[in-house]
Amino acid sequence: MNDFSKILEKAKEIETKVKESQKKIKNIKAEGTSGGGGVKVTLNGDGEIENLFISDDLFKENKSLVEDLIIAAHTNAKNNLKSKTSDELSKVTGGFGIPGFKWPL
Repeated sequence: MNDFSKILEKAKEIETKVKESQKKIKNIKAEGTSGGGGVKVTLNGDGEIENLFISDDLFKENKSLVEDLIIAAHTNAKNNLKSKTSDELSKVTGGFGIPGFKWPL
């Protein structure tokens, strides 16, 4: 019984730390760029776009090129956000994955 109590205690400790990490993750910012910095997208920890920058020079380009650059910058920001959130969660779990747990995307 003693071992089971220790397991439950450890699980509660991890749960508390995960909740704290989730709060920290919401405050994370991740930036993605494309087109040599011509497009920049900033995401918050929930994966929402907080800022979008498009260089004035790009407005002279073909519309589909600009659209592709926006998508590429967003994808880059999303990958950076996943990396940052994974790093934060691995601090809590010690690299031990939690099956089925995906944050935030």
